[in-house]
Amino acid sequence: MVTIKNRVVVPLAEGGIPPEFITFNGFTEEHVAIVFPQLKSGGLPPLVRVHSECLTGDVFGSQLCDCGPQLHEALSCFSREGGVLLYLRQEGRGIGLYAKLSAYALQKKGLDTFEANRHLNLPEDARSFEPAAQMLRALGVDRIRLLTNNPDKASQLEEHGIEIESIIPTGVYLNPNNRRYLEAKVRHKQHTIPL
Repeated sequence: MVTIKNRVVVPLAEGGIPPEFITFNGFTEEHVAIVFPQLKSGGLPPLVRVHSECLTGDVFGSQLCDCGPQLHEALSCFSREGGVLLYLRQEGRGIGLYAKLSAYALQKKGLDTFEANRHLNLPEDARSFEPAAQMLRALGVDRIRLLTNNPDKASQLEEHGIEIESIIPTGVYLNPNNRRYLEAKVRHKQHTIPL
């Protein structure tokens, strides 16, 4: 059973009321929830972003993906309105950092992100969003508004007992280096990204 382990308020560069970083018992990975106070809820369920770790995009601003801009969009939105960011430690769609970098090398040779994973004998997407549902239940949340372009996140959360009142699409962060990546997400996984 997943339970709350610790809560600590951490001021962020985004400003606003500092969120709580919440850690959990019951996981092998160090997943964390970042909970921003609900400032403009109007009785609506919390806005939630499930974000899988992407060191290259989140920290270093890689232009090969859209992870960093999506993360910063969510942080900015939550600092204004409140919400919950569930940060899952499943780098590279769950294959790990080294394998992701190997996949990047194959993408430079013409494979798309999913083909590269298969070429490495790895799953196209090894992520599970069950930990996100477990984190939400530990926080006492069973109904949400979901900030995502990924239909798999919504379906997995619903499979694990989280009611999704609405899905709010993230922005589209297209640049010359990530067009093929975004097109592959639409083609292979039906992401709702208008390109």
